[in-house]
Amino acid sequence: MHVVTVLFETHAEFAGEFKSAVLAQAENSLSREPGCSRFDVCQDPENPTRFFLYEFYRDRDSFQLHLQTDHYRDFDAKTADWVSLKQPQGWDLLDA
Repeated sequence: MHVVTVLFETHAEFAGEFKSAVLAQAENSLSREPGCSRFDVCQDPENPTRFFLYEFYRDRDSFQLHLQTDHYRDFDAKTADWVSLKQPQGWDLLDA
């Protein structure tokens, strides 16, 4: 299992729009991508401009396919100017 985390910070005036867009992105990823099994969106309760994503993909190839979907590309382009920080990281989920 391949896990992706992303930390976003938005400009204050775009936090609400970003929240709506990222929730739609999560729904699209889960409903349109067989390789995506989890896509959680978190918002910092102390700082509403900070968002944290936690995504599960079947494997790294599934994540690479995610990056090429129209819904991802649209989201990325739409939100680019709203974001002051974007820190993605990839992880391998270890079995216990």
